[in-house]
Amino acid sequence: MPKVLIIDDDLEICEILVKRFKRLDHEVKYSLTLGQGLDKIFSEDFDVVFLDVNLPDGNGMDAIESIREKIFAPEIIIMTGKGDLEGAELAMKARVWDYIQKSGTHKEFKFSLIRALEYRQQKQSKTSTKKIKRGAIIGKSRQIEVCLRSVSKASNNDIPILISGETGTGKELFAKAIHENSLRYQNDFIVVDCASLPEHLVESVLFGHSKGAFTGADSDKIGLIKLADKGTLFLDEVGELPMAVQKKFLRALQEKRFRPVGGKKEISSNFRLISATHRDLPEMVKQDRFRDDFYFRIASLSIEIPPLRDRKSDISLLVTYHMDRKEKFFDEFPHQISDEFLKNLFGYDWPGNVRELLNTIDYACSEGFQEPMLFAKHLPDHIRVFNIKARIKKHKSFESKPDSYKNRAPVEQLGLKDYIEKMKHNYVTDIISHTHGDIKTACRLSDLSRGHLYALLKKYDISSS
Repeated sequence: MPKVLIIDDDLEICEILVKRFKRLDHEVKYSLTLGQGLDKIFSEDFDVVFLDVNLPDGNGMDAIESIREKIFAPEIIIMTGKGDLEGAELAMKARVWDYIQKSGTHKEFKFSLIRALEYRQQKQSKTSTKKIKRGAIIGKSRQIEVCLRSVSKASNNDIPILISGETGTGKELFAKAIHENSLRYQNDFIVVDCASLPEHLVESVLFGHSKGAFTGADSDKIGLIKLADKGTLFLDEVGELPMAVQKKFLRALQEKRFRPVGGKKEISSNFRLISATHRDLPEMVKQDRFRDDFYFRIASLSIEIPPLRDRKSDISLLVTYHMDRKEKFFDEFPHQISDEFLKNLFGYDWPGNVRELLNTIDYACSEGFQEPMLFAKHLPDHIRVFNIKARIKKHKSFESKPDSYKNRAPVEQLGLKDYIEKMKHNYVTDIISHTHGDIKTACRLSDLSRGHLYALLKKYDISSS
């Protein structure tokens, strides 16, 4: 039975829609505030959400991004009391299913709901039939699952893909996964590191050259674009590609034809393009450091890889995978991991992301040599210092709290459910206090999505200020 949620502060409208949709044999619930609605969305699975714009505790449009973070997020239909052209444009850009006025007819609501459910059923059936080959992508966090859904979507078409993310997050792994799951998987995956190419040789490397085209061109050379024919061309750090080359590459991407340096005839290459960058390309476009036409062409679909600090729940899996691999393929001495060692890994912020984590494991195994157990002493000094400083800072913060807070009993005369709720309330209060109301930092430290955190704040009546 399809599940529908209505989020609107008008009780009469909620009751009318509940009555209408139940006639269609749907399970229907409603919430009168945005906070209550988000709480329901992140604690239950809904197929469609009818979302009001102006709610007493927030704007429905601002919650769309948070709702999208949920795995198998519901389709969103925006409801508004007034026909707002700008609001409709924003809603469409946010990829909601529909934007309808509350004064609309019963048929409008019914038609929109039926079509949204048909689309969702079609989407879910496709998702369930295709199993993604993940390769070396390790993780079960919500953030990784979202990225894998994007990989699945990208592998079903041939449009250019832009993968963004900090250095060390594994952008090339996701590019390979797209290739391996596409119809081009039997052909070559050609990698171009734009950051390491000498500027005077970029054109020659990409497009190839004819004999005598320049000093040192002793013979014809096939470019990487041609080598990627029928396969995938991966431009790593595409933000480093010179502006002049971007213009020439744009035509090659559009026409799938180009002229080698010094060549007289055009040649063709049926390649699929995937690009990656750690830079802010839209900002570079504004500064005239990157061509806007080239950017919009390579970013037909964008995938952002999360930093490791935002998915710390995956650290244990990454460590286990890497150590098993070291033992299996490199015949290295097997080590056990102490709780203290793992706690230090979770406490660190990992500016170098997954790459830094794997290098850290290599360092610790080398330090431990043939010792059976790895402890914090085997970690690099800067990681241990980071955690010690954080512990001292936390201790000072605790010491500054009133005695009534420090002396409260760890377990009170409460039922298990009530006790858990109280601990959750205390945790959310502490995380907001510790971050001084910085929601982004609170989400990072708690591994909660923005929407879920807001829902908990509303549930426990905690102010982010």
